[in-house]
Amino acid sequence: MHIAVWGILGSFLLGLIVSIIRHYRILILAQVATAYIELSRNTPLLIQLFFLYFGLPRIGIVLSSEVCATPGLVFLGGSYMAESFRSGLEAISQTQQEIGLAIGLTPLQVFYYVVLPQATAVALPSFSANVIFLIKETSVFSAVALADLMYVAKDLIGLYYETDIALAMLVVAYLIMLLPISLVFSWIERRLRHAGFGNPSTLSRK
Repeated sequence: MHIAVWGILGSFLLGLIVSIIRHYRILILAQVATAYIELSRNTPLLIQLFFLYFGLPRIGIVLSSEVCATPGLVFLGGSYMAESFRSGLEAISQTQQEIGLAIGLTPLQVFYYVVLPQATAVALPSFSANVIFLIKETSVFSAVALADLMYVAKDLIGLYYETDIALAMLVVAYLIMLLPISLVFSWIERRLRHAGFGNPSTLSRK
């Protein structure tokens, strides 16, 4: 579970950086960011993990399964978080940013105090879906010999031949993890949408 936590946190950070680069069209970095997103979103996590775990040793870089899992999850999740952040950034009207500059805020202060909080609120439903998606994607970690829930379920099936029971327990375990996360995100979203805050139709008005 700690790999999922670090992977999701890393995905948020990478996604924010990539979304800023793309939104503000920072020189050649914008093209690099776009290429990264296309590569990440159009290749399965399993293939990415195989490249890290089985491919890198061919050039002398040997990584443990745990070390491969975290950057693999960040690489995948960063692209999804970047698109979520970008959708939030694009929902904020240019007028708000101009007003922030007009009252004496620096561009960095405008982004930090005006743009980012509102963009995050707008993108929150997408963040929720991405977090749940990334946690479910950890089920492929067993392919690189990492002891996750799927690995334990397969081990139990091999020991006791109770496939139905093991898979049912696996489903229940994921529900126990993911349902509270979904409820927490829904609660936060309702709180942030108070008085129209976080509503794209409100924020984009000129």
